[in-house]
Amino acid sequence: MSFTTNELMAYAVSRRLRSEDLVFIGVGTAGRAYTLAVGIPLVASRLAQLDHAPDLDIYLGNLLSPDLAKMPTQLTQDAITRWPGAHAPADIGNKVDALVRGDFTVSFESAAQVDRWGNLNITAIGAAEAPDVRLVGTLAQAEHLAFVERPIIVVDLSSRTFVEEVDVISSFGHASTQGSRRQLGYSTGGPALVVTDLCTFDFTGQGLMRLNSLHPGVTVDQVLDQMSFEPVIPDQVPQTPKPNEEQIKLIRNEIDEGQALLRH
Repeated sequence: MSFTTNELMAYAVSRRLRSEDLVFIGVGTAGRAYTLAVGIPLVASRLAQLDHAPDLDIYLGNLLSPDLAKMPTQLTQDAITRWPGAHAPADIGNKVDALVRGDFTVSFESAAQVDRWGNLNITAIGAAEAPDVRLVGTLAQAEHLAFVERPIIVVDLSSRTFVEEVDVISSFGHASTQGSRRQLGYSTGGPALVVTDLCTFDFTGQGLMRLNSLHPGVTVDQVLDQMSFEPVIPDQVPQTPKPNEEQIKLIRNEIDEGQALLRH
C-alpha cells in the first residue's frame, strides 16, 4: 500500500515514542509550518498510542491530556479549548515548572535554521544587530532543548534551513563555538532525532549531526544537495522503515480522517 511523505515522517517519529512518555506539542501557525510543528507530531503520537505506546500522554499548547481518539476535525483555538476528554487547560506557570523539572520526555521542534550541532534559530535571519528577517522569537523552545530528555526536530530539508552555523542560537543543541553542553552546564542530552521529508538524522557521541536513514528512493547525494554542510555519513545508511498497511489505514481512517493534520 502506497504512503505519502507526511505519513512516512509521522511513522518515523512514532517509532521513537514510548508508553511512559509525556510529549509536548505546540500549537503552530498554518500551512506547511503547521503540518511540521503540529500535524505530524499529533499523528505520530496517536499512532504510537494505538500501535505500541498506549500510556503515552501529551500536552498540546496549554491543554493537558486531550483524548487523541476524539481529535477535532479543525484544530482552531476554540476547538482545542473545547476538546473532549482533556483534563483541563493547564496553567502556564505549572507547565514551565514541569518543563524545568524534566517531566517532559519528548518535545517537538521546528526552526528556520538548524546547524550541524542541532542548534536551532527561530529568532532572526542575518546579523543579530540588524537582521534581514525577524522571526517569531525564542518562545519556550530554549527551555525545551535545555530540559527535555529527547527533543525531536521536524523540518523539511533545505540548504537555507540546514546551515553550517545558525545566525542566532534560539535553542542550544549539542555544541557551539562557546563549548559543549557539558561545558555549559546542561544536564540533558540535547536533540535526539531530526525527521525531514528526505531522510532522518541523529547525532554522534560528539554531538555532530549524522545521517540516520534515507527515505525510500532517496540517495545520499540528494540529501547533500539540500544541505549547506555535510553531516557524518556512515558507511551503510539504512532505509527509513515504512509504515505497513494497517498503520496507513489507522492514519487515514481513524487518526486524520479529515486530513486536517497532514494536508500540507
